[in-house]
Amino acid sequence: MSSAGEGLSRPLPEQVRLNVVDLAAQVLGTMPAVAVPAPLRGIAKFDPRKRAKLGGAPIAAQLENDKEFREAVAESVAKGWPELAASLAEGNVPPAADPVLVAAAAYLTRPPGWAEMVETARADLEQSAVAAEGSAQEQTVARLREQLAAQKSAAKDEAERLREQLKVARAENSDLRRKLHDARERLKAADQRAAEMAQAADEARMAASVAGSAGESELRRLKERLADAERHLEASRRAAREGRSIEDARIRVLLDALQDASAGLRRELALPTTISRPADSVVAVAPGAPNVRGVPARALADDDPQLLDQLLALPQVHLIIDGYNVTKTGYGTLTLADQRNRLMSGLGGLAAQTRVEVTVVFDGAELNAPVQVVAPRGVRVMFSAPGEIADDLIRQLVRAEPHGRAIAVVSSDREVAESVRRMGARPVSSALLLRRLGRA
Repeated sequence: MSSAGEGLSRPLPEQVRLNVVDLAAQVLGTMPAVAVPAPLRGIAKFDPRKRAKLGGAPIAAQLENDKEFREAVAESVAKGWPELAASLAEGNVPPAADPVLVAAAAYLTRPPGWAEMVETARADLEQSAVAAEGSAQEQTVARLREQLAAQKSAAKDEAERLREQLKVARAENSDLRRKLHDARERLKAADQRAAEMAQAADEARMAASVAGSAGESELRRLKERLADAERHLEASRRAAREGRSIEDARIRVLLDALQDASAGLRRELALPTTISRPADSVVAVAPGAPNVRGVPARALADDDPQLLDQLLALPQVHLIIDGYNVTKTGYGTLTLADQRNRLMSGLGGLAAQTRVEVTVVFDGAELNAPVQVVAPRGVRVMFSAPGEIADDLIRQLVRAEPHGRAIAVVSSDREVAESVRRMGARPVSSALLLRRLGRA
């Protein structure tokens, strides 16, 4: 944020700047297209979370230089926190108010003395940071003192143990000296013979020690190789079991789809139960089985819900939904939690009516903690892992299905639609699903 603001001698604190940019990004998404400032029209089309992250600098500059845009954001702040805005307009700062929120509201609404309010908030934030740092240092000192006391106690115990060992070693040394003196007295007459025997014994011990060390080393090496072989064997068995399990599931889904398709085709064509007829020997072009590439069978508008009805009527169809793409298309003004709940409510009825497999994918790449979602019966809810976006998870779901199964992907994202189409799935616009849910 520029320091050239009215009455400000320094830039806004970083926490306040981020808060102001986030408020402006939210308001930017709700403004009519004609009211959006020209420098921010491209940013207004971003996802709300990406809008504040990627367009922070242009938004901050526009707030500083565009009074009308700043007043539009200030109006949103006044609606969201009416009591705080009223207090600031009267020149009063609520004692329990968050300094970041006070500074942001003062900067946007510009009440009398707003610059002093921002500076006061800055001082409160700096004081809080200093207090937090001091508390952390106190905790570190206390922890170091505890560690020092523990080390002193351990050192004392170790010293006592070493004293005991020294006492035992001295007693053993004294006993050995006495035995050595007796041995010298006994062997004094046969010193030469004893020396030769001792030399021979020393050579034998050395050879035995070398042989024993080599044997122990070889035994340890063989044990390690055996353990590595057992680990590799277990990993191979586990991989084989998991591979068979995944392949069995894919084959079972494909068989179910083929069985339902053949049964539906038999009913639609009223085929007899006999194995063959004379006419079966005549060569002709057979009709194709129903699949996602054959829909629509008649001319319908791209936003006609009957297109989705035809897809849902296919045997063993899997409906994969880009959750936030649908909710932001239909009711983007709601909070994310309300968007998810409203979509789950509609999909619960759709799953109960059609009995198809429904999977909803939400973007969870920037979540700080797991989100609680109550999924209705027949609806699978998945969030993308950290570092992964929902688009990649949708492609993984399509890629996991066996070739030949009917798959419909609901998303208005052109890149997602083109990629899943190349993988054999049928893309469906988010507006089409919304109209189908509205009709239900």
